[in-house]
Amino acid sequence: MEWFLQYHYNYLIYVVLMMIGLYGATAKPNLVKKVIALGMFQTAVFLFYISMAVKKGGTAPIYWEALREGQPYTNPLPHVLILTAIVVSVSTTAVALALVIAIKKEFGTVEADELGEFEEL
Repeated sequence: MEWFLQYHYNYLIYVVLMMIGLYGATAKPNLVKKVIALGMFQTAVFLFYISMAVKKGGTAPIYWEALREGQPYTNPLPHVLILTAIVVSVSTTAVALALVIAIKKEFGTVEADELGEFEEL
């Protein structure tokens, strides 16, 4: 267990962030808290993909000396994809918060339980 925590602590952080985000998105009735929880969930997925990009003993095809030295190789493709995903995530969060503001103006509340009462009318 110590070996795992020493070298793979980022996976532990990923699991903790994902579970906090999942709990917040399902258990909290406040819409703002749900948006924040979904942002945490997205951040956990980003961390997971970035963590998988590092390969020990791997090397770029143009740099063979790194293979002999035993340096870790970081694949740049997941970083580029996550950079794009971060931009989309920020945009989605902004739209979600704008919708929460519109809901607050229309119904006067951001609690999902109270919004359910308006649906019945």
